Amino acid sequence: MSESVVPGPAAWGAPAVTDPAGHRDPEGRTAPPTSLQVLRGLGSGPRGLTEAEAEERLIRYGENAVPEWSTPSWPRLFVRSLRDPFTAVLLCLGLVSATVAAWGTALVILLLVAVSCLLRSSGEHRADRSMAALRDLVATTATVLRRTDNATNATGADSPRPVPREIPVDQLVPGDVIRLGPGDLVPADVRLLRASGLTVHQAPLTGESAPVAKYAVDAPGKHPGMFGGHLGVFGEPQLCFQGSSVASGSGTAVVVATGGRTRWGAARSRPGRRPASAFDRSVHGISWVLIRFMLLTPPLVLMANAALRGRGLETLPFAVAVAVGLTPEMLPVIVTTALARGASLLARDHSVIVKRLPALHDLGAVDVLFLDKTGTLTQDRPVLDRATDPRGAPDPEVLHWAAVNAWWTLQLADLPAPDALDEAILDAAEMPGEDSGEGGPAGYGEGGPAGYEGVAALPFDPVRRLSTAVVRRPGRLGTHTLVVKGAVADVLQRCVLDDDERARLTALAAREADRGLRLLAVATADRPARRRDYTPADERGLDFRGFVALRDALAPTAADALEVFAARGVTVKILTGDHPGTAVRACQDLGVPLGPPGEVVTADHVDALTDAELAEVARRTTVFARCTPEHKARIVAAVRADGHTTGFLGDGVNDLPALHAADVGICPRDAVDVVRECSDVVLAKKDLTAIDHAISAGRHSSGNIATYLRITLSSNLGNVIAMLVAGLLLPFLPMLPAQVLVQNLCFDAAQLAFAYDRPGPEALRRPTELRSRAFLRFITGFGLINATADLATFAVLALALRTAVDESSQASFHAGWFTENLLTQALVMLLLRTSVRSGGGGRGAPGPVRWAAAGLAATGLLLPLSPLGPALGMPPLPALYYLLLAAVLALYAVGLTVARGRHERRHEGRPGQP
Repeated sequence: MSESVVPGPAAWGAPAVTDPAGHRDPEGRTAPPTSLQVLRGLGSGPRGLTEAEAEERLIRYGENAVPEWSTPSWPRLFVRSLRDPFTAVLLCLGLVSATVAAWGTALVILLLVAVSCLLRSSGEHRADRSMAALRDLVATTATVLRRTDNATNATGADSPRPVPREIPVDQLVPGDVIRLGPGDLVPADVRLLRASGLTVHQAPLTGESAPVAKYAVDAPGKHPGMFGGHLGVFGEPQLCFQGSSVASGSGTAVVVATGGRTRWGAARSRPGRRPASAFDRSVHGISWVLIRFMLLTPPLVLMANAALRGRGLETLPFAVAVAVGLTPEMLPVIVTTALARGASLLARDHSVIVKRLPALHDLGAVDVLFLDKTGTLTQDRPVLDRATDPRGAPDPEVLHWAAVNAWWTLQLADLPAPDALDEAILDAAEMPGEDSGEGGPAGYGEGGPAGYEGVAALPFDPVRRLSTAVVRRPGRLGTHTLVVKGAVADVLQRCVLDDDERARLTALAAREADRGLRLLAVATADRPARRRDYTPADERGLDFRGFVALRDALAPTAADALEVFAARGVTVKILTGDHPGTAVRACQDLGVPLGPPGEVVTADHVDALTDAELAEVARRTTVFARCTPEHKARIVAAVRADGHTTGFLGDGVNDLPALHAADVGICPRDAVDVVRECSDVVLAKKDLTAIDHAISAGRHSSGNIATYLRITLSSNLGNVIAMLVAGLLLPFLPMLPAQVLVQNLCFDAAQLAFAYDRPGPEALRRPTELRSRAFLRFITGFGLINATADLATFAVLALALRTAVDESSQASFHAGWFTENLLTQALVMLLLRTSVRSGGGGRGAPGPVRWAAAGLAATGLLLPLSPLGPALGMPPLPALYYLLLAAVLALYAVGLTVARGRHERRHEGRPGQP
């Protein structure tokens, strides 16, 4: 047996069936093998395999079972969450704290890490369980032809008659001959040997809901089709793939690939490591900034105290406390809580499942969203645009004849339902039938067009590319009228036209196609009535009537959603396998800007570009047409490498490469299970409005996280600078380690409110990404303002205490600075939380951040006066101190407001700024 044709795809986008003979067409492309070549290469024949051969191949190739993705257990998710960079930083600090016997600090850090990991792993485990409930059932049995002896003949001659039998799908092997019928799931990748009216639903593979005609062909060349899409190998008419299902007709096929070698099985194999997402990049960047600060802080404190004050290792606990004070200990908890809460609200209010919590942040950072045209911008059905005569003028008579053809073809050919094009024609026709009840499509009763009598029908054939209805017209009893409708070139070829007229009509049709319309040609011919059957040979000498033009029906929510995306700084790009004109028309109808003179890039152009050139072209291009799955993935990767955060919406197996290449993979709930497994976000349906809700939730969560980081890091940096300076100027430690720990605990508890905050509308106006350099500039500037306020408190304390700041007054100094730190941090929470231009977050009931800031300020004022004050070494302070501190805080508030306003003016309109 030849092994060369059995293996399926080895990588994304590889063809499912190879050519055993290596035939090539005149242009050097590999031509598809004939049915006989495939059978010979598989060591099989039209009558199938023997039982012995099947058993031997089952041992060799294994069962026909696709790889299943196991759902990670909760303990595994918990351990995985420990690898988060922020969590690692906290664990290192906890270890250092334990080393210097700062057990309270170590215990608090360990508790924060545990809570963060628990929240994250629990949220992802719930999402995994929700996804498991959405998995589809697959085929369980198949009808196979098997012989009983060991004779093998590639032509099937002199072999015993095969016996059709039902076997479990997992027992199929390459070389088996199977039968397909209406409603059957295709159990493996197969090559058709015979077919009769076979159409197949390939939505799980391509995302296109319309059934695709399949038929056996043995001649190389372009496969015929009325409106050929660019589906790559899925568009090959002689191939059917596992995961698809039979819509109508029947066929006999040979199995060419099973199990993991099928296109379906290869898609279910886990892809390679995914590139770092926007969240990963942000976390790692900010983590390294913090790590550098923390590694630098303890040595500086130790060296400064040793050089200027002669202190030794007794200052190590203080140095560690300072490093902990710089660290946003609550960050893992805030991040996980904010993302988990946003994901929970999305699932509850909009039925959107966020499978991976960091993907919610990435949604908030998305600034380029890639969509297919079908099902998002347009509905998955055509509608009538107009009907015209041969000169291009409107002519309702042409629609009338097209509807006659559609109606009687449906009735006389015993089709299960009209195809999408005929249904659009019947919906648009205005010829009432004898009965307007429920007997037929819109506009027609049980009798069809009034006065017409159906005689015969030749249904659509993908080789002829047309359909014919033979009718008896009112008052024409001795005449039969042939009504022909189909592809322009094929209908014109059968019409009585001179070469110039045929060329003119062909050019007219081409111009309409370039404008995004799908054209059907309509022709008629009168024939003497007869009893003999009509055949395709009668489709000659026709009179050309005109064209029926159809366009894609626009999705009802698309225009509004696209307008919202534009207002929020999200650029939409279309990746489609359709004709460029079809995609451009949909964009123009929806008001999508197309860039310089409506530029559309096709797959051929993409192939000629380097990755850098492709990124440059993508900056100015909105529509990419005639794209294969590999083209889509390459375009997404190029835009992502250009510094953008990308989202991709897909629903078919052919979308998997692009879903994998994007920062955020999005799919609808009715997508096939392998696509849902690969996606980060699952929508209730394929609707742009749902994506808008998801992006809004992502920006809310990301805005809360960014606000927390802004406030915490700037406040902490100011405190650290002040502590370092105070440590050098004072004869004692500026704050006891226990007091630093209590201060941090109070601040951390208050900042948990950021996870539940309601950010203002400015948070939705642009993508939010945590950029480390932008944060470093922000926290440095505002940290220096904070440090200035802290140092000004030294003078206030000296004046209020009316004595030199020496060791005898250190307890009062500790209490005064403790109070000032909590009050300034409460001010920062209020003033840096919202935009200056938004008026501080608007009116209404106080939000969680305002309540938390009020509680923090009350703690700072009351703790030294409470019974806990003396226990922490903090005595009550004189009234003069509070008056002078109020003046310092007022100046501090003015400075923060002015600096915030300047920062906003400087960075207005820049995405990703903190």
